[in-house]
Amino acid sequence: MTPTLVREHLSHAGSEPPRVNVCARARDWSEIQERMLVPLHEAVYDRLEVGPATRLLGLRCGSGLALLTALSRGAAVTGVDSCPELLALARERLLPDTRPGTPPGTRARGDARLVEGSPGDVAGEAAGDAAGAGTPAYSLVTVFEPIGCLAGDSEGLAELLASALPLTERGTAVVLVGWGPPERCATASVLRVATKLADPLRSARSWRPARRDDLEEVAQRAGLRPDGSGRVACPFGYADSDSAVRGLLSTGLFDAAIAATDGKQVDKELAEALHPHRRPDGTVWMPNVFRYLIARVP
Repeated sequence: MTPTLVREHLSHAGSEPPRVNVCARARDWSEIQERMLVPLHEAVYDRLEVGPATRLLGLRCGSGLALLTALSRGAAVTGVDSCPELLALARERLLPDTRPGTPPGTRARGDARLVEGSPGDVAGEAAGDAAGAGTPAYSLVTVFEPIGCLAGDSEGLAELLASALPLTERGTAVVLVGWGPPERCATASVLRVATKLADPLRSARSWRPARRDDLEEVAQRAGLRPDGSGRVACPFGYADSDSAVRGLLSTGLFDAAIAATDGKQVDKELAEALHPHRRPDGTVWMPNVFRYLIARVP
């Protein structure tokens, strides 16, 4: 499971319309899968003491659950994403007073903002805030998208971080997250189904075990200085097998398998892989460990 793939899946879904219901996938992500990372969000916010003094910039914010958690702690939040379907769901959570047709950058509250695009699209306002107050616009930058699950899933992340650094100052914390060791992640055995079914000649991106230094390598490429890390238990729990299948499919990790076979075959294989994780009451439970890295702007 990685939100990066949700966005990439949705942004490229137009090339395969018969296979994908873009809005349904985004809704499944928001309603089923995204909440699995709440323990990770909370652990990071506790460690960094996120509160009213925090101005948070959430890159690749998706449907905004991590932003909502920070907002509940009193932080001022700005979310940036390139996927309009996910941002529409984030607006439902964070900007409930926004009317249809309102420009993506419009504030509905004084402490929450969502922008479709890149850090450059909020740079003008942030720079103005910084100039007016004599302080940087953002005191914390987060990317709550676990990497280390798919070959190449960190591509472009260092460049994205570098584009946000002008909105910070020396010492600002930047948070990256990734999958833990496969032996600590029960979901790893299920994700292998995607690799088994995908045609390796057609899919340039396949599942791989997380590496120990995945996060540090990204931080180094972005010019950041590592300054601590931690591990957090994030079990994946679902009401039933159908919810588990929908949630996992919403990540986009199985899209290559669907393209190589078909949706029904992937559903069948995925349901079979989930069988060992079903409880007597029909719920599905998979313990996982995720890792976060805190890096600093030098």
